[in-house]
Amino acid sequence: QVQLVESGGGLVQPGGSLRLSCAASGSIFSIYTMGWYRPAPGQQRELVATITPGGSTNYADFVKGRFTISRDNAKNTVYLQMNSLKPEDTAVYYCYAHLSRAWKTAMEDYWGQGTQVTVSS
Repeated sequence: QVQLVESGGGLVQPGGSLRLSCAASGSIFSIYTMGWYRPAPGQQRELVATITPGGSTNYADFVKGRFTISRDNAKNTVYLQMNSLKPEDTAVYYCYAHLSRAWKTAMEDYWGQGTQVTVSS
């Protein structure tokens, strides 16, 4: 079994910062992409940011210059530093991992339970 456990959400004023963390645990052989998503109108979830084991990153246009994704491969953990937060960033943020659970097995997608971020004065 694989679990993704997020932490770091909360209430912050506009212009403030939060740091989200997500730790993957359980029967894991190798993790490829990790990232963060949030719900969007007309979609199940929209990409916020992703990162590969080598550190290649991809950001949604609406967070570029404000959010920074990073990861600690040794700890199977991904982080999202959120700066200059806006009310429209309010959402549940879901952690994502694309991983394999054993040698030569198929890659699978896993999701965390979500962490609430609320930006309000």
